[in-house]
Amino acid sequence: MTDSDGDDASLATRVERWLSREMPIIQMHGGTSAVREADPETGEVIVELGGGCSGCSVADVTTGNIEAALLEWPEIEAVTVRVPDPREELGGPDQAESVMGIDRTEGGRGDWGSSNPGSDHL
Repeated sequence: MTDSDGDDASLATRVERWLSREMPIIQMHGGTSAVREADPETGEVIVELGGGCSGCSVADVTTGNIEAALLEWPEIEAVTVRVPDPREELGGPDQAESVMGIDRTEGGRGDWGSSNPGSDHL
């Protein structure tokens, strides 16, 4: 099913609507989706998945389903679905601290990485 019949909205908007309607599993599992490019002249569409999709074991299945369905639209010639590597989102495997600034090497507890939080710790 396409979202193209009788709709004057842009290709990007129609793909966004389709993702919300036909792929609710993305949001249900904590993921996000965004149309990064939708060129009606070339028929190229680029979708990026993030959030819970990053590092998900079934992300390949989801990307394949999105690609297959969108390629059935007469105005779409090529579909790319990107899922960022979760290590890239956190600065890579060499980053010492987490996004919250807590030292991961000490288990992420206590006062900024200390394994002994002290007597005033709740």
